[in-house]
Amino acid sequence: MIDKPTFASKEAEIEWVFKNKDLLLLEKRNAIKHGDIVTNSIKEAVKVTTKAETTDESMIGKLKAELVINTTNLIDSHMDCHIDGIWNKSLKELGLLYLLQEHEMEFEYVIADSVNDELKAGVKSLDWAKLGYNYQGKTQALIFTTTISKERNEFMYNQYKNGYVLNHSVGMRYVKLYLCVDSDSPEYTQEKEAWDKYYPIVVNKEVADQKGYFWAVTEAKIVEGSAVVKGSNHATPTLSITENKNEAVKDTSNDNKPEPSNDTQKLSIYNFN
Repeated sequence: MIDKPTFASKEAEIEWVFKNKDLLLLEKRNAIKHGDIVTNSIKEAVKVTTKAETTDESMIGKLKAELVINTTNLIDSHMDCHIDGIWNKSLKELGLLYLLQEHEMEFEYVIADSVNDELKAGVKSLDWAKLGYNYQGKTQALIFTTTISKERNEFMYNQYKNGYVLNHSVGMRYVKLYLCVDSDSPEYTQEKEAWDKYYPIVVNKEVADQKGYFWAVTEAKIVEGSAVVKGSNHATPTLSITENKNEAVKDTSNDNKPEPSNDTQKLSIYNFN
């Protein structure tokens, strides 16, 4: 991995990125990009998780989920802007697909897969307001719909059920991407053409303006999607969770047991009901 130095100016960073463009492209294409958990200053989206109810008995201990895994036209913390149509080819070639906990490809961190849990991926054009943002226009959202089973991953089942999962992230491989640079210098001719082509669709232009460059990603391959605490693309919420309203069953196993005396009866901090 290329070590990125500290830069004295925006121009110095652009010069370094341009000088190392080929190596950076090679690194980006050869690595699986994860939406790293980051801290950023971008305004958080409002919580848009909604809960519906069903009486389908087969759904006891299961949730139906609609999740935003990625959105386009937004520069993320990697200085990447995914462009509309980025997933078109990959969606036609999808094989086994996973929804993971924080990108961990281990059995205990699997939330759902396309074989056992009806996990499906698709793209929807959504207004930014639907995701809780005031950006103008629309985004192409990569959506996972799936069944989340308590039996398979009880911890994440409860996180989703309680509305705690506010961010997602896509594990992906780059296929086509272009360096975009805001400069009229002759050495940046191709990069300036890319800037002029893709900059108008960027919704958080202040990020591009501050850095003077970004990467436009026009094609990528989906590897997996993950629930994360905070991802590099912050506009990736849970859209909806549907649960069985009859799921809560009263435990009667202790109904005939005597109550403890007043001096010993205590409320556990884990008794939330």
